[in-house]
Amino acid sequence: MSYVVIFDMDGVIFDSERLIADLWREVAEEKKMPDIDIAIQRSIGITNDATTQVFKELYGEDFPYEEYKKIVSTRFHVKYDNGNLPTKPGIKELLVFLKENKIPTAVASSTRTAVVETEIRDAGLLPYFDRIIGGDQVTHSKPDPEIFLKAADALHAKPEECYIIEDSFNGIRAAHAAGMHPVMVPDLLEPDDEIKALYEEIFPSLVEVRKYFENK
Repeated sequence: MSYVVIFDMDGVIFDSERLIADLWREVAEEKKMPDIDIAIQRSIGITNDATTQVFKELYGEDFPYEEYKKIVSTRFHVKYDNGNLPTKPGIKELLVFLKENKIPTAVASSTRTAVVETEIRDAGLLPYFDRIIGGDQVTHSKPDPEIFLKAADALHAKPEECYIIEDSFNGIRAAHAAGMHPVMVPDLLEPDDEIKALYEEIFPSLVEVRKYFENK
């Protein structure tokens, strides 16, 4: 069977979720925000609008999420723009393998498209992706399958031909709901029993993911 590979970005291509979480902890300490780790965990793998709701549910409707997010975002870009964002081990080798074997690829990230394109380009990885779908291109956030179905459509692939590389619970839920092949590479969270029932494969790093596709 021919297949395509669709990647989440934060926590899969880049080691960014850990960095963003640390910056939120900094801001939370400065602003005296309790339970920040709860907010961080609930926000993994979802769009900005969905994350806004998470923070408002936890801290109240008058919580200045956009103001605090801007602080986090500014610090993140100062530290990690212009190619300074660390990539996950094995990503370049995996992408080279897929490119050499003419396997179509896409990014399907909850992050805004312009940010995805900039970060992928700065890392020198843009030529390895055929399509990029950002969170601002869809109406529903993961765990809704919309973003993966849109990426599959952009690659002219059927759901059963799509392998989804994800680290987040919501990403695995979305891939499963789409009728695709969820492949988990855990980052901040190890899978619980629910997620173990949803993914098709799990690997400790992208190095093993490459070996998996080499043997397909």
